[in-house]
Amino acid sequence: MLRFVPRLVFAFSALFLAGWPAAGLADQIPAKRYFGAAKLPSEGRAAAVGFYSKGCLAGGEAITVDGPYWQAMRLSRNRIWGHPNLIHFIEWLGREAATKDGWPGLLLGDMSQPRGGPMVSGHASHQVGLDIDIWLQPMPQRRLSAKERETMSAIPVVEVGPHEVDPRRWTNAHARLIKRAASYPEVQRIFVAPGIKKKLCETATGDRSWLAKVRPYWGHNEHIHVRLVCPDGSPGCEPQRATGKDDGCGAPLAWWYSKEPYRQAKPSKKPAKKRETTLDDLPNACRQVLASGDKPGTITALAAYGDDVPADVAAKAVALRPDVGAPGAPSMPHTLPQARPAVIR
Repeated sequence: MLRFVPRLVFAFSALFLAGWPAAGLADQIPAKRYFGAAKLPSEGRAAAVGFYSKGCLAGGEAITVDGPYWQAMRLSRNRIWGHPNLIHFIEWLGREAATKDGWPGLLLGDMSQPRGGPMVSGHASHQVGLDIDIWLQPMPQRRLSAKERETMSAIPVVEVGPHEVDPRRWTNAHARLIKRAASYPEVQRIFVAPGIKKKLCETATGDRSWLAKVRPYWGHNEHIHVRLVCPDGSPGCEPQRATGKDDGCGAPLAWWYSKEPYRQAKPSKKPAKKRETTLDDLPNACRQVLASGDKPGTITALAAYGDDVPADVAAKAVALRPDVGAPGAPSMPHTLPQARPAVIR
């Protein structure tokens, strides 16, 4: 019975969003329940709506979960969606990092939900289809199994105690990957652990302007968080303040290594519980995104698993695309192109 709850929530959301009831119950339900229940993107033109931490995604696209230079992780979360600009960025970064920077391929963490919006767990941002987490762990030269995609953990490259990069794990290829990502004009910011920012500040040579986009933040010891600028054709997208020209290697970085707050062992008091985001907190257009029909021609995470499909993942995948895996359905490719030699140094 419990497995039908998300579908019921999403079905009733269309009624609420259409004006029944016009106010009241629908406005009290956390918005993450509506967006988390959506299995497919909305129909129509792609657009980022609202701010990165308070918005939604119209007409999203899914990344091909197995690409020549990337593999998507945690597919059961159904967070492989984004604005087409994000899809193109991943494809381009993966190719250039592999062919020019010695990074064999990208392991992709969370992007956005099919219709963006607040997530049930894990992120405050990633709501408008312009954010992507990329693991700081090179892609292995084989296709990962279903179990590995769900259970394998990203390896931290920063030591927790001193908040410095671990010399046993950090390589020049890590720095080249981050520099490559920051070099694209479409990139707004890249969030990294303070220790990574410190290392980049200490070792970057030549043109250092790209460092302005690399910002230290909590919780990025094992991945980077790349954020794109608002795309053309998304008038409802709210841009983030420009980073400016300062490389951020002075006082802004020193703040993280002061007594407060980064080195504080634990908070002095329990933080107050935040109020849940409701539909009233989001742009009005997000109600239309939820009420819209499903976008045709979308793909499903099931394609990544081949014949090794966990039951819970298969159930979600069938909900996404009933014809995939059905008797007589066309087979889908599950193999990566010929492996390239790893060059990590």
